[in-house]
Amino acid sequence: MSDASLTSEPADTLVPVTVLTGFLGAGKTTLLNHILTAEHGRKYAVVINEFGELGVDNDLVVDADEEVFEMNNGCICCTVRGDLIRILGSLMKRRNKFDGIIIETTGLADPAPVAQTFFADEDVRAKTRLDAVVTVVDALNFLQTLKESPEAHQQIAFADVIILNKTDLVDESQLKAVEDAIRKINAFAPIHKAQKGNVKLTDVMDVGGFDLQRTLSTTPDFLENTHHHHEEDVNSISLSLKTPLDAGRFQMWIGALLQEKGADILRTKGILNFEGQSDRFAFQAVHMMADGNDIGPWKEGEERESRLVFIGRNLNRPQLRRGFESCAVA
Repeated sequence: MSDASLTSEPADTLVPVTVLTGFLGAGKTTLLNHILTAEHGRKYAVVINEFGELGVDNDLVVDADEEVFEMNNGCICCTVRGDLIRILGSLMKRRNKFDGIIIETTGLADPAPVAQTFFADEDVRAKTRLDAVVTVVDALNFLQTLKESPEAHQQIAFADVIILNKTDLVDESQLKAVEDAIRKINAFAPIHKAQKGNVKLTDVMDVGGFDLQRTLSTTPDFLENTHHHHEEDVNSISLSLKTPLDAGRFQMWIGALLQEKGADILRTKGILNFEGQSDRFAFQAVHMMADGNDIGPWKEGEERESRLVFIGRNLNRPQLRRGFESCAVA
């Protein structure tokens, strides 16, 4: 069976879809923002999937002119594939408003079932084409992540393009070890080194990287209905607080928490309302490494609510909530 036989329209009329994947904290949203703000004259519809009941990633995406759809009631590779199909269907009704679609998966997604959607569903197959699965790799944490999480292995194995991110945080020998580990899993995908997701757009968009025949040769059951099960010990905790936060108190609490529990906390991200500050503050951390910056003022009429999401193992909800609430202004 050829690729062409699976579509009912000429290939050049199908909407190109790029799937951004990569483990928690690798830099998918940073790469997405780089794509959306670059000078390319193209307009993209964006679908964001989060692992957790409280959406944060939507606020971490730049205020571009794009349409952003959020799915945070399950993981795109298993429980909400139906949602993805419905969103794609609604997008096709206003096909003339965008040039392509970008899907950012959760950091725990297996990209294979996501890619499968573009061949298994007849309506999706008739109007879209999977251009490439782009996997973002955290050069600093990848080797450890590979030992602990089968999802990281799957994300590399299924990649058409690999963005080796955070290369400024490792030395040459570490970088070579990471590249060697990647090549043992995937010998075909080009590897582009990057810092803060800063790559040439021609490396990630419209690359025509997805090859169904190659995929079937390595994964013969690709087009069969498969189910993905996440590591059972990884879960997410979402916290929210309407009272403004004391910035100093928050920094002390989160710093001590990540120092003590950072090995188990795979990813932390949040939108925070600090007292006396007019801008929203975006906080992000991978294990013990944390970062944050202002991302512009709160929208008019928007409730100033701090939201914080933890993804990891052995998370203690009451303890995390008490700590978060202790950062509120008295």
